[in-house]
Amino acid sequence: MSPLRLSPWLAAGLILASGGCSRQSPAPATAPTPFKITVQLDWIPQPEHGGLYQALAKGYFTEAGLDVTLVPGGPNSFVMQKLATGGADIGQSDSTNTLLAMAQGLPLIDIGAVFQNDPSVLMLHADNPVTRFEDLDGKTIMARPEWAFLPYLKSKYHISFNIIPQNFAVGNFIADRNFIQQGYYIAEPFYIVKGGAKYPRFLYAWDAGFDAYTTLVANRPWAAGNPERVRAFMAAYIRGLKDYIEGDPAPANALMKQLNPENTDDFLAFCRKMIIDEKLVIGRHATDDSQTGRISRERFATQIRQLEDLGILPKGKLAVDDVMTTEYLP
Repeated sequence: MSPLRLSPWLAAGLILASGGCSRQSPAPATAPTPFKITVQLDWIPQPEHGGLYQALAKGYFTEAGLDVTLVPGGPNSFVMQKLATGGADIGQSDSTNTLLAMAQGLPLIDIGAVFQNDPSVLMLHADNPVTRFEDLDGKTIMARPEWAFLPYLKSKYHISFNIIPQNFAVGNFIADRNFIQQGYYIAEPFYIVKGGAKYPRFLYAWDAGFDAYTTLVANRPWAAGNPERVRAFMAAYIRGLKDYIEGDPAPANALMKQLNPENTDDFLAFCRKMIIDEKLVIGRHATDDSQTGRISRERFATQIRQLEDLGILPKGKLAVDDVMTTEYLP
């Protein structure tokens, strides 16, 4: 904070009856300039970003002395690259992608959780004969080819399947009752039912033992140089996230509706309910909200080991303390 500055009142023409004394009075202190932070989202504004927009809409970031800009994303958000090059300070991603980016030498650090369990799943029609991961043998799946869960499935269950690249739409799924597709199950089921199909079934990655976070990740040198500002950001964010889930989501929803015309009231309510019902923010086995925003060394150690076992990550390339920290959490 800058020191208080005193400005004298000009008193040359002010002659007081009590003796003509001139006086000096302090001018109002100049408020410190808010600290600017740019956050790159991984997708267009939707309820998975509700905590950020709630903190923005209700002034939690402002109260913390921060001027936060949220940059919408999409299929080509390039979150890691923007963080590494200074195009953003903080971004949202999943912990698997952040680990792989760090292994490539990008100067990043995971600083907190959005979701305790990343909601990337495999979607199937209700009457699809595939009911277990083992049943995927010989099938074709639409998914992101770089999704580390795919080689994990092949290795763990000794199966093979074909991959067609994800197109981020559900038209093929609706049209083909045997179609299997990767989805962010918070949102896609809404459009599947709206398109005339029945509510889908899911094969959850965490049920196979592949349990990633959805995280907030920062440029590591930037975070190290601004620790108090990062702590202030995380405290305000967690406050916003709890408020969005436990309180009235209207402030965040109003902002997200302005930015994304696909955010109808029905869609926003559906997605938020999916987040709440699956306990994604607090953890699927939690009984309270004490884990909101938290990340653990143990789970990152497990992820690193899994990626090493798959040969995706060179053994010894990353240590837990290289990839995550809890020092910025309240």
